[in-house]
Amino acid sequence: MLISAENISKNYGMKQLLDSVSLYLNEGDRIGIIGINGTGKSTLLKILAGVTHPDSGNISSKPDLQISYLPQDPVMNEEYTVLEQVLSDMPSEYREVSEYEAKSMLGKLGINDYSAKVGTLSGGQRKRAALASALIHPADVLILDEPTNHLDSEMVTWLENRLNKFTGGIVMITHDRYFLERVVTKITELSRGKLYTYEANFSRYLELKAQREEMAEASERKRQSVLRREYQWIMRAARARGTKSKDRIERYYDLKSRSAPEYDDTVKISALSSRLGKKTIDLKNISKSYSGKKVVDGFSYIILRNDRIGIIGHNGAGKSTLLNMIAGRLQPDSGEVETGETVSIGYFTQTSAELDENQKVFDFIHDISDSVKTSEGTFSASQMLERFLFYPDLQQSLIGRLSGGEKRRLYLLSILMEAPNILLLDEPTNDLDIETLRILEDYIDEFPGAVVSVSHDRYYLDKIARSIFEVGDDGKITCYTGNYSDYYEKVKDRKKEEKSVVKTAAFESVEPAKRTHALKFSFKEQREYETIDSDIEKLENMIAECESEIASQTSDYVKLQELMDKKSQLSEELDQKTERWIYLNDLADRIEAEKNR
Repeated sequence: MLISAENISKNYGMKQLLDSVSLYLNEGDRIGIIGINGTGKSTLLKILAGVTHPDSGNISSKPDLQISYLPQDPVMNEEYTVLEQVLSDMPSEYREVSEYEAKSMLGKLGINDYSAKVGTLSGGQRKRAALASALIHPADVLILDEPTNHLDSEMVTWLENRLNKFTGGIVMITHDRYFLERVVTKITELSRGKLYTYEANFSRYLELKAQREEMAEASERKRQSVLRREYQWIMRAARARGTKSKDRIERYYDLKSRSAPEYDDTVKISALSSRLGKKTIDLKNISKSYSGKKVVDGFSYIILRNDRIGIIGHNGAGKSTLLNMIAGRLQPDSGEVETGETVSIGYFTQTSAELDENQKVFDFIHDISDSVKTSEGTFSASQMLERFLFYPDLQQSLIGRLSGGEKRRLYLLSILMEAPNILLLDEPTNDLDIETLRILEDYIDEFPGAVVSVSHDRYYLDKIARSIFEVGDDGKITCYTGNYSDYYEKVKDRKKEEKSVVKTAAFESVEPAKRTHALKFSFKEQREYETIDSDIEKLENMIAECESEIASQTSDYVKLQELMDKKSQLSEELDQKTERWIYLNDLADRIEAEKNR
């Protein structure tokens, strides 16, 4: 066992976050922690990482255990370069040998300027640099708080593959449901201070949770039925004094004292929207450049009243820039954005910059509106806060005392309180818990106006999008009909076609003089064709052995670097062999076809 946490309790002010909970992490376990924002998930991770201590309970771990921890809000040295920050936890004598891997990892995470000062990075870049720092550190246990935030789809796929190969233990908080589906082996739900662990990925967890709740509800129905019957008996035989009667009365009161099943409260969002006229937002050939680089190039589109658009692309490609131009917060260099008179935009930004950390929760919402009309009636600011799980005691708290997820939930409420008829959502899934995301998705489904979302969350885009806009690195925007999965299949098919066209063109470009003779293998090619399958298999086995050795050498930095260099060399050889395999098999097919003519 790597880590054992037994009977852990933790209070935060008057709130009981953890109530005598236990969690055990074994080698190979990949545990996903989920639950409503503000319930104590990040606190639990801090306790497991040794950053904070429980009020009571015991934490024990394997001797000499190496833990690498990614916090929700990483603390960094503003004066360090990115590379210095990533390697800052490494012993100085091993930093040089790890520099190559650090640069490679940063490149995978979209950071190519290793000499940039940390103080100049955006919030997303800082989180990705912190993720690289956590992953490069040799460790037996990875403790990761929201590792998928600020990663685009390619980066998330890369991280999935890396974590699936990790042989130690992993505990992480993430609200990316496809990530939970593909990476974790256990789901641990934190609810009302208690932990419920399921040996399952996300979809299986949903099934098991539903079964548990059905059983609890069935038990409660039976308890209530017995209580009604026993109560009637007591009322009829209240003066009975026999021993059996006394035992029966005691059983009744014991049954009555048991509590009913408790469930987490959920956010309640009612339709909040103002009237939207015929004219919405018309984008006319808009372009925008930064430092000579086009991030949006000649894009035109009329947003329809019922549009559900998902915007995707690499980090830095121009997605937020496009959203800012739609919102009127940024003017295009050329082209025009025309907005209808009745348009009321609700813009949920990535940064939640409108939140004043020193303002009270209630005052922030009350300043927007003291009441709001919904499809269910009129609600005061305080009642709307309660529907978003901000109860009276929390309404008087300063915003700065809220968790990251609670701040995002409060910010979402502030946007909806303005009753917009067009919603612009920039990374809405960052820091929102799964239950709130599910309710937001349902709200979007019923929302009478247009919704435009920038998101890397594939599950969310599958749920809400009816069209996908892909922002290319050259600023060109390509529109696809359907959700994310539809887009992914279309792109995959397109790449296959492009590859086929390239291969055909390469074949047809061979000089006629060279094609007058019958196609055949050279002696060397024939020998290579006969052995290439076994050669590839050997390389794959060597890489697997190398990965196994890497996993077992987490504390020997010199040996670790040697193994990583060896793996890199083997991977390069495998790529070259694979390219030769494609060429030789294609040639064999063409030789066979020519023989059969």
